[in-house]
Amino acid sequence: MIHFIYNPNAGIQNEAQKKQWLEILHAIPNVFIWETTKPLEAIALTRKAIEQKASRIIAIGGDGTVNEVASVLAETTIPLGIIPIGSGNGLARHLQLPLQFEAALSKALQGKEIAIDVGKINDRMFFCTTGIGFDAAVAHRFSKGSNRGFINYAKSTIHTLFHYKPIEISINNGSKEKVFSLTIANANQFGSNAYISPFSDLQDAQLEMVIIKPHSIVKAAILAVRLFNKTIHASKKVSIRSIKQVTIQYPKGMPIHVDGEALETESDDIFISIEPQSLLVIV
Repeated sequence: MIHFIYNPNAGIQNEAQKKQWLEILHAIPNVFIWETTKPLEAIALTRKAIEQKASRIIAIGGDGTVNEVASVLAETTIPLGIIPIGSGNGLARHLQLPLQFEAALSKALQGKEIAIDVGKINDRMFFCTTGIGFDAAVAHRFSKGSNRGFINYAKSTIHTLFHYKPIEISINNGSKEKVFSLTIANANQFGSNAYISPFSDLQDAQLEMVIIKPHSIVKAAILAVRLFNKTIHASKKVSIRSIKQVTIQYPKGMPIHVDGEALETESDDIFISIEPQSLLVIV
């Protein structure tokens, strides 16, 4: 049986549209539909779906919902399908999945399975990106707002830019350095076609560490353009190198994001590693 894990709070679609989607899903034979009501509930629902012998599990939501479902499915033989309805949809975009509901549904039901790498930050999995600094500060501001969507994310970005100060970190117990942001990328983008690591590959058994050095607001505007035209790697303010693991010294209780979800660091050490080919995804 195919199980759907649906987050009705994801995206900016109206209630009529979401009702139509549910009607489409209920018309499919031999399926079960779970709806989330709060953050992290998709984890428990995915476990219940596994207990009920799901043959494949399809996440309907944004990158946060996909992260929760995928985190349970990693290292199982049950494939993940994705119907992206969130603000960024980073993993779906990297995998070149359709962004339209019915086309994505068709792909999730009939597509082929591939195995992709999984990143780990301490004990938590990520599939697109995780990071500290500016991007984490934006994620925290965005999470406090009541409205979703790219426009509101852009507003959070601009507001953060005018109030943000670079952070100080140490990599692998080296000397301290100030950075604008540090991102660890498994996929090539944050979402919304913002390519933080244009050449990242979900199947190469490597992560990319992207460090952006402190810069002026004018340089930030130039970097923003580079982010969307896939040339951020060409900036002198940006360094990208492939890694399999890294330890970052950064104070406990500071902003961090995991696949766009706003969290706080739980210790003074952040250990990041990769688990190659650990998740089956339908593409």
